[in-house]
Amino acid sequence: MAVLDRPEPGSTGAHASGDDRWRALFESHYRELVGLASFSVDDRETAEEVVQDAFVKVLGGNYRVEPGKELAYLRSMVVNGGRSQLRKRRVRRLHSPAAPEPVAAAEVGGLQGAERAELVAALRTLPDNQAAVLALRYFLDLSEAEIADTLGMAKGTVKSHAHRGLQRLATRLAAPQEGGAS
Repeated sequence: MAVLDRPEPGSTGAHASGDDRWRALFESHYRELVGLASFSVDDRETAEEVVQDAFVKVLGGNYRVEPGKELAYLRSMVVNGGRSQLRKRRVRRLHSPAAPEPVAAAEVGGLQGAERAELVAALRTLPDNQAAVLALRYFLDLSEAEIADTLGMAKGTVKSHAHRGLQRLATRLAAPQEGGAS
């Protein structure tokens, strides 16, 4: 680890040691430092960010690096910066929200609404007992025994109303489609 000399009062951090020294380090060792960061992070853009952040921190910091130890200090900053990026990614993965469920296209909802409206309209044309039995069976998913209890009729009567109601619905719902095809 590099030894840091605290700047003298009135100095401006790393700039007091000379921007030329840091510029030369950047130009001659940038690729090497990016390669070092690549061992810690997955992609080149992040590796470049780690290296650039190290230079920004050292230049903007309120300290001077001992002459001759600048490269070692930058390498240390790059390794630590890469570790920090890995920790951040791990935290993001652990706390990222689940992907939203796919939403059906508006046309699907519209078609389902139209089909349901057509079914409800056909259901309303049935005799009351048949409509009630079918609504309780297919919209509320009640059993034949529950429907018999709800409507106060025998289980056999529920079966016959359901059978006749389904036959009439099939006839009524099929008729408009045949007429529209001609």
